[in-house]
Amino acid sequence: MSSTHFEQFRKNLAVRVEADISTSYREITKRLNKDYWNGLESDSQHCLQVGSYGRCTAIHGVSDLDMVFELPAKDLERFQKVEGNGPSQMLQEVKRCLEVRYPKTKLSGDGQVVVVEFDKFRVEVLPAFYNSDDDSYTYGDTHDGGSWPKCKPRHEIRSFNERNKTSNRNLKRVCKMLRAWKDTHGAPMSGMLIDTLTYNFFKENADFDSKSYASYPTLVKDVFAFLANRPSQDYWLAPGSNQRVASSGKFQRKAKKAAAKCQEALDADTDKKKEKLWREVFGTRFFPAISTEKSYQQSATFRQTEEFIEDKLPLDIRYDLDIDCEVSLAGQNEARIRWLESKFFWLQLNRKLRFYVVSCDVPKPFQVLWKVRNVGQLAENKNQIRGEIVADEGRLEKIEWTEFQGPHFVECYVIKDGYCVARDRIDVPIGAH
Repeated sequence: MSSTHFEQFRKNLAVRVEADISTSYREITKRLNKDYWNGLESDSQHCLQVGSYGRCTAIHGVSDLDMVFELPAKDLERFQKVEGNGPSQMLQEVKRCLEVRYPKTKLSGDGQVVVVEFDKFRVEVLPAFYNSDDDSYTYGDTHDGGSWPKCKPRHEIRSFNERNKTSNRNLKRVCKMLRAWKDTHGAPMSGMLIDTLTYNFFKENADFDSKSYASYPTLVKDVFAFLANRPSQDYWLAPGSNQRVASSGKFQRKAKKAAAKCQEALDADTDKKKEKLWREVFGTRFFPAISTEKSYQQSATFRQTEEFIEDKLPLDIRYDLDIDCEVSLAGQNEARIRWLESKFFWLQLNRKLRFYVVSCDVPKPFQVLWKVRNVGQLAENKNQIRGEIVADEGRLEKIEWTEFQGPHFVECYVIKDGYCVARDRIDVPIGAH
């Protein structure tokens, strides 16, 4: 496996709507500068790009973009003196200012930010006040009657850039690759949590500081093992700021599975097997250029019916979804697939499979979708690879049968407010009688 594979993978992850993103940042900044800074005609002053895009760890398909807009210090005193919830009134005022520029765009203000919903992404604007004494920002939080906490995004960006430099730029590259894994397998991790834990890995593993793409097979395997061994806890501390980064679910099981798959790829005896296994870890964006992937689908001898959630909806994986499957014969339950996974099993034919949602922490209401994909020569010969994405019928379950051999899989997606916010997958290897 040459370094070209991982280098191409990193290129495939590059954000391809940078011009649109830049325009959105500039237009929002220009509007707010005009209203809050005495008619200032600037589309760059008082704006700080933060979040994954600001840290340069975002990948194509990023749905949340974050920015801090600095308000004049006199306005902090003004909002602190108003009756009622000062932060809420500040957000509503900023929202009204942006409505002048975006009269037909959905805007909302709640919590700490004003959200501007564009077609391809949303921008979360944090109105804040700069503190020169400690290089921090004071911002408003509308919860519990309103408060004025501090954040230190500049500290985080500096620490992240310094660690990226000492790690030969491997830090940010691995952060991007982990986002592809998260989106593919539905690991419930925020972008900030991925960046924080990856930062901690490089802080504790200086041996990789001088490594290049040729070392990435071992590097990413060790990163997944590092994630799998993290203790279950409510939060971690962000680099630079030491502010709390909340854990949104249990990612350790999926990281452990990814580490095992990486080891399989390292042990594989041909490049073809290695590439297949790496694509199982990171998804369809691993190695082949996008045009190559499309040409492969067009030249396939079987009818290509598979659909991809990435092509239908933007991904914003931030919640935990866990699915399982009951295996039964003639009405008698035999086992559950999650338990069988540890046995290196192959299911027998003519079994009934009931895939169902075990747990889901997405706030209601939401929509559930399913995908059943048959893999292998028999599926291709029969033109039954399937792979269409279909709606749940309201029971949070999907009934299937083991009809022919092959390494099949089933995926489940949870959709909320037009975004895929959680996903999970079960592999279904079917053998003979």
